[in-house]
Amino acid sequence: METALKTDAMVINQVQLLLAEKRTSLAVMRTGIAVLALPLSVISLLIATSKYYDVAEVLHLASILGVFLVGLSVLGLYLITRSIIKMHAYDRHIHQLKMQNSALREFID
Repeated sequence: METALKTDAMVINQVQLLLAEKRTSLAVMRTGIAVLALPLSVISLLIATSKYYDVAEVLHLASILGVFLVGLSVLGLYLITRSIIKMHAYDRHIHQLKMQNSALREFID
């Protein structure tokens, strides 16, 4: 009986660890969304103030800024994609633990 309780406690600890990792992935996703929103806001600002400058005169600065904004967009998309993939993997692992252990079935839907 004592070993069954230890096994149940170990499985519950594993699920808690996986849920903590899932929360970390959600935080990474939130960061990715913020990083992805930054280029959009900079482009909006540049469009709103476009009547105050000539694009041909600042083309060298605009090209550098464009490369930087594309890099930020790629980084944001990478963070979002990676966190979604990891969250699905954590969900699959939790589902496997739930199917293997009857004590978890009553706690997890």
